[in-house]
Amino acid sequence: MAGTPAPTLVLASASPRRRDLIGRLGITPARVAAADIDETPRKAEPPRDYARRMAREKAMAVAAGDDHVLAGDTVVACGRRVLPKAEDEATARHCLELLSGRRHRVLSAIALKAPDGTLRERISETVVRFKPLCEEEIAAYLAGGEWHGKAGGYAIQGSAEGLIAWIGGSHSGVVGLPLFETRALLKAAGFVLA
Repeated sequence: MAGTPAPTLVLASASPRRRDLIGRLGITPARVAAADIDETPRKAEPPRDYARRMAREKAMAVAAGDDHVLAGDTVVACGRRVLPKAEDEATARHCLELLSGRRHRVLSAIALKAPDGTLRERISETVVRFKPLCEEEIAAYLAGGEWHGKAGGYAIQGSAEGLIAWIGGSHSGVVGLPLFETRALLKAAGFVLA
């Protein structure tokens, strides 16, 4: 419609990976603002529900005025267990030992808050299987430091990709922003995409 300004976007994330990924859609956020929320899972909260709740709460926590707010959360789940973001080497090691030789799910939820407060959301589920990891492979991966701050103790976009035997689903979702789902949400909100 002539005279209608194009929507603008605030990215509710401090993740440089999410900024890079949204750029692949031809979108440059007007602003980046990390949401400061409690990310503790609730007792017996299923991983899918947790990921969706985190994305919603992050979107709602960021004030945006007349802008849209896009937030996301990526959860690595082994069975019904949500694996933590690895902040120390012992946690990363524990995650890698748990994931070695088995399948796990990566749930990447996104929420888009419109200026009127309307919330749209989507979720991507990807199944990933690591090869059986020997001690030398785990030690080498830990020494590289890519695990720091990553859900499940690994970053698929780095050297961990060489340890993954199989993936079914969204590679970008495992990195941190499922581009197919994100594109659909943004397009429905009136964004012009690459």
